[in-house]
Amino acid sequence: MKRIAPFVVLAATMLLGGWFFQEGVRRDRGVFTQSRLFQEVVDHVSDQFVEPVERERIYRAAIEGLLDELDDPHSSFIDAREYEDLRIRTQGDYGGVGLEVIERDGWVTVVGIIPGTPGARSGIRAGDQFFEVAGRSTEGLDVDAVVDLLRGPPGEAVEVLMRRSGVDEPISFSLQREVIQIKSVPFALQLADGVGYVPLQVFRSTSTDEVRAAVDSLRAEGVERLILDLRGNPGGLLEEGIGVTELFLDAGETVVETRGRGAGQTERYQTSSQAAYPRMPLVVLVDHTSASASEIVAGALQDHDRALVLGSSTYGKGSVPTLFRLSEGNVLRLTTALWYTPAGRSIDREVGDGVARMEGGLGLDGSFVASPDTAGRPEFRSMGGRLLRGGGGIVPDEWVSPDTLSSGESEAVQALYRQAGLFSRAIFDHAVDYVSTHDGLSPDFELSAAEVEGFRRRLEQVGVELEAGVFDEARGYIVAQLSAEIALQAFGEVGVFQRDYGRDAALNRALDRLQQATTTRDLLALLRLAA
Repeated sequence: MKRIAPFVVLAATMLLGGWFFQEGVRRDRGVFTQSRLFQEVVDHVSDQFVEPVERERIYRAAIEGLLDELDDPHSSFIDAREYEDLRIRTQGDYGGVGLEVIERDGWVTVVGIIPGTPGARSGIRAGDQFFEVAGRSTEGLDVDAVVDLLRGPPGEAVEVLMRRSGVDEPISFSLQREVIQIKSVPFALQLADGVGYVPLQVFRSTSTDEVRAAVDSLRAEGVERLILDLRGNPGGLLEEGIGVTELFLDAGETVVETRGRGAGQTERYQTSSQAAYPRMPLVVLVDHTSASASEIVAGALQDHDRALVLGSSTYGKGSVPTLFRLSEGNVLRLTTALWYTPAGRSIDREVGDGVARMEGGLGLDGSFVASPDTAGRPEFRSMGGRLLRGGGGIVPDEWVSPDTLSSGESEAVQALYRQAGLFSRAIFDHAVDYVSTHDGLSPDFELSAAEVEGFRRRLEQVGVELEAGVFDEARGYIVAQLSAEIALQAFGEVGVFQRDYGRDAALNRALDRLQQATTTRDLLALLRLAA
């Protein structure tokens, strides 16, 4: 027996080892077979196809086909020449146009427009898609390539053609590049009864400091309650999103979590210091253009029952891209993780839970107004037990959206969109002329019927061709656009806000809620009373 035992052990080891070895061989053989099959196809195409095809082109097409199979607009292959050119240009003294873009439905799409930039002045809108940039078709180009075409020396113009929903032909725009210097908080105001208003337009390296300075200034004026406006904020630096959230949450609270398969891709981000404003009642405004870091802030404050989130569902940009260096200087940009709120909701709308794309209409200012989209969304609970909705993006606690145009008004505005480049330039030129000829203009100015007719004549002079009745049908939209541009030229962004905020339904609902509540608990209790 003493001699048999070692033999039995050895035999068992050999059998198990043989089984593992055979399994390994089978797996390797499967990979080898597929690799050989692919190489055989490449060889036949390269050698026998009726027209010559370069092998490099075949391999590139195979790589792009693989990434396209992932159905992820944020994953792409960047060859060495493109990457190096992009690196050099973005590190030099180059200008931009102030547009936040993402790939959506196969087109590079505008998701945010930075105020005060060429993109904002051009008339380009969120949702517009690049058809051509500088005479080059954008078909097949990824986001980085289109951004690279948009950038260039300050002062030089770049011509673009944009696709717009409801418009048959691409719209032409000319953008004058500038050095983009973004201010996160353009102004801060006390609105009424100790309620302060802070618009946060983008998350950049100074955002947390700017928000803190704005709130401290308002508190010195007697502000005790706050509206933080993230509408139109396309996101930016993650660390600044965490920093802004940290102003309102206690130390050790989870802000956001990444979940992925790779090593180091799953990580939890927590606040590291005590809140600067731990008990200040807070309403956060969001809309369908609030994205990325905006969604991280809104989601964290909502999950921790620290704020009432009001407006419409956010964009749903919750993917984490990673750059992988490849051979020959090439780079693979791959989505390696997704953002999740502290309650476990996926921010990413595309992966999400099968929630349909946003639907809606045009607002009085011509912008897209999303319809409520809570049906079919999965249910979650906040840290205090409140019902929350998942499925991508951040669904507000209270849905408030602007009034929409009638069908006739929408058709008329879409007719203007077909000549948006000329229309926007006419708006800008007319506003500049108006301000220069109206000394002592006050923010509450109103355009007379004669002044509106003067703008109609300018449109005709610059070549805007409108069918009979279009101008009159779109008159409300035209007057709003022209008035806003005059206010911007005369009084800056704060003047535009002061002129229009009385007609801002979401802002006024937030103001009403804060005037009724003295604590965060009171604020959230209002939701139950309103239900």
